[in-house]
Amino acid sequence: MITVNDIAVQFGGTTLFSDVTFSINENDKIALMGKNGAGKSTLLKIVAGVNKPSSGAISAPKEAVIAYLPQHLLTQDDATVMEEASKAFAEVFKMKAEIDALNEQLTVRTDYESDDYMKLIERVSELSEKFYSIEEINYEAEVEKVLKGLGFEREDFSRPTSEFSGGWRMRIELAKILLRKPDLILLDEPTNHMDIESIQWLEEFLVNSAKAVIVISHDRAFVDNITNRTIEVTMGRIYDYKAKYSHYLELRKDRRAHQQKAYEEQQKMIAENTEFIERFKGTYSKTLQVQSRVKMLEKLVMVEVDEVDNSALRLKFPPSPRSGQYPVVVNELSKNYGDHVVFKDANLVIERGQKVAFVGKNGEGKSTMIKAIMQEIKPDSGKVEVGHNAQIGYFAQNQASLLDGDLTVFDTIDRIAVGDIRTQIKNLLGAFMFGGDDTQKKVKVLSGGEKTRLAMIKLLLEPVNVLILDEPTNHLDMKTKDIIKDALKDFDGTLILVSHDRDFLDGLATKVFEFGNKRVKEHFEDIKGFLANKKMESLKEIEK
Repeated sequence: MITVNDIAVQFGGTTLFSDVTFSINENDKIALMGKNGAGKSTLLKIVAGVNKPSSGAISAPKEAVIAYLPQHLLTQDDATVMEEASKAFAEVFKMKAEIDALNEQLTVRTDYESDDYMKLIERVSELSEKFYSIEEINYEAEVEKVLKGLGFEREDFSRPTSEFSGGWRMRIELAKILLRKPDLILLDEPTNHMDIESIQWLEEFLVNSAKAVIVISHDRAFVDNITNRTIEVTMGRIYDYKAKYSHYLELRKDRRAHQQKAYEEQQKMIAENTEFIERFKGTYSKTLQVQSRVKMLEKLVMVEVDEVDNSALRLKFPPSPRSGQYPVVVNELSKNYGDHVVFKDANLVIERGQKVAFVGKNGEGKSTMIKAIMQEIKPDSGKVEVGHNAQIGYFAQNQASLLDGDLTVFDTIDRIAVGDIRTQIKNLLGAFMFGGDDTQKKVKVLSGGEKTRLAMIKLLLEPVNVLILDEPTNHLDMKTKDIIKDALKDFDGTLILVSHDRDFLDGLATKVFEFGNKRVKEHFEDIKGFLANKKMESLKEIEK
């Protein structure tokens, strides 16, 4: 059991949290929740041993292995994918090499009676006992199984890690953590760079093969599927619920209702006593009563109501100019990069007002299809027709880099906002976590996540009738995602969504185009139906 004892963190005179105490038991799967800036990542780093608290301590058994996957990292570029992932077993390989070297010494030395010889024997025995107590593992097969689960193909294994994007390197690092089979796995936004299939594989692994897990994630479905406990960080303290995320939301609502009721009752009591004190403070016969009420109010412990972030406002897209009946028609489209076929003879018809999802593994052609629709790339054969009066708004992963770095956050939005929304720019920015002085920051000093959020607001304000969003939710927290999802539900134009976030797609996309095996397959159902059918299909494949 790992224990967090009385942890407190102060930054420049401000207390982030204090008196934080909880235990982590063997099969706990904990969601660490709270709004941005509450201190979730800081708490995770302290448990990982990366950061030190201002006071308090973490206690863990000497043998306990704690593994931590941060939000941003860079693996070294001196190895192939297979070699890098195999580093998970470095300790085991080192132990084996030491045993072999010591045995070699024992065969050539003849000083059988010496202390040194006895020490050698003791060391070999100690190491051997440890080594042979580790269950026999086919290391290469284990590495292969985990890498394939996380979306790598066999031909990727021999490629250098330097050829992969940050998201794929993150998966290599995650593979190393999972292969070590630690006592506690700490994950900070692990699903940001994963497709749906890899997320489902990770869920199954964490539920069935991992010991204790603490996760920070804005993927609601992922959190709900893997956790059995929720710790909320709010207003400098924690609340610990033996419940998964969706149940915790109900319990938190009850807690706030109780707090609100107690707060109102206390305020009423304070008002009544204050009025009594004011009324009778000069009256001799009431002196004792007045004094006792003054003392009682001085000793009173004030009831606090936990903040609930109500800055969320309802976003509405400007009305869409009317497009033709078929804004996007793709006919027999093929695209290759050298010998690599991305897709062949793909057909898509998207009608006005439809909301569709592009899903499939990374690298199967979703972004390539979007680039073809945007006419950013030329297909090898076939054609893309963009319909009459189709005005496209496009959000890509590089959208953030296209912002003007010299403008402030406020000016960026002020320049494109029209109508009623102009009076609400500050509220709008607040809803996307640009509060107070942040609105006057220059765009060039913003982090990647902040730029992504700003680019998203900009897109929401442009009058378009076809919206194409490529992984729009990667840097957004749950509240912000809900704001965008509600706005997209009310959007009266056509929507194409590339996303691995099932919770975001659920109730939004009514048709699914699946990219895989160099084909594009149309499914006339929402994401829930598509996933249910995928499970049935894969079961049939197993039976075959």
